[in-house]
Amino acid sequence: MKTDFIIIGGGIVGLSTAYHLKKQNPRLSVIVLEKESKIAMHQTGHNSGVIHSGIYYKPGSLKAINCKKGYDQLIQFCDENDVKYDLCGKIIVATEKDELPVMSGIYERGLANGLVGIKKISAHEIKEFEPHCTGIEGIWVPQTGIIDYQEVSQKYADLFLQLGGEILFEQKVEDINSLEDSSEIQTQNKRFESRWVINCAGLYSDKVAKMTDSNLDVQILPFRGEYFNIKKEKEYLVKNLIYPVPNPNFPFLGVHFTRMVHGGVEAGPNAVLAFAREGYTNKMINWKELFETLGHSGFQKVALKYWKDGMYEMYRSYSKTAFTKALQRLIPEIQKEDLEDGSAGVRAQACDSKGNLSDDFLIFENKNVINVCNAPSPAATSSLAIGESIAALALKKNS
Repeated sequence: MKTDFIIIGGGIVGLSTAYHLKKQNPRLSVIVLEKESKIAMHQTGHNSGVIHSGIYYKPGSLKAINCKKGYDQLIQFCDENDVKYDLCGKIIVATEKDELPVMSGIYERGLANGLVGIKKISAHEIKEFEPHCTGIEGIWVPQTGIIDYQEVSQKYADLFLQLGGEILFEQKVEDINSLEDSSEIQTQNKRFESRWVINCAGLYSDKVAKMTDSNLDVQILPFRGEYFNIKKEKEYLVKNLIYPVPNPNFPFLGVHFTRMVHGGVEAGPNAVLAFAREGYTNKMINWKELFETLGHSGFQKVALKYWKDGMYEMYRSYSKTAFTKALQRLIPEIQKEDLEDGSAGVRAQACDSKGNLSDDFLIFENKNVINVCNAPSPAATSSLAIGESIAALALKKNS
């Protein structure tokens, strides 16, 4: 089977890329290969469903640029395609004085990234937004919203199929061979030939990339984020979204409260090493993948640097009491018995051999392949902008 483009991975970034390729040039033959039985099964399907404003991101970074552009595109897309969302806003809350300089830095980044209407709020004003939340100062971010990214992904897929694209399921890519002016892609039961390959394989993007570039210095480290659901009778404690000031020495946002677009309230996530790339519970272990992670020199450097925070996150994973205590910093009324086991997701965090965790999008090109090796949050919010950029890059190579 020969085609113009093969996209590996049916998550939100792969589907957006496929949709933009067909939208910009309907004559192209484009196939999405997905190893699961349906789309958006992993990072996209386990997403917390937040439309991010871009307030945290370094001005001028790909994260900041794509978030602003992607945010506007996403809202327009949802309006045009009847996808439900709610721009409910969020507050970022400082609970201790030593968090105030970090919070001020976040506020300044928000202004630099063009966020209109954000404002600092006092302890009294925090109560006006979230009556049960306690803090000494905060930031109101009106742009933040909630959505179901599986619904967004399904709409991308529907439009892509209407334009004549194909999505083939249960097609796990096992090898890619570079030919003179194309690539041969082998799955467990089919062989394809494509002029161009775009790797959007998420948690396995590094493994797919190394099929055509064995010297690539990137490894995906899987970090699981675990959530609790707040019991129905206690959902009144949270009106919308409540976030802490993130620890500047730890590359995760910290546990927070999120109202969901289809109802319910989530509390979390923590951030712990997953024992498998698709390890959604602490009982799911893939020994081969775990040893690959533990043996990676970059991970060892990360573990040495963040061992104290990492051990606390791991302890909190096994202790509901400790998890509750972290939540009580924002809402003192919340109790352990108010929490029910919820969902979990695994974040694909790119890391090099020196222990540098990539904080931005990583896209590598070689002869006939484009590898998207790091698409961290806000990739779902930014998905239309990212897909448009990757499609433009691919079409330029194709011209």
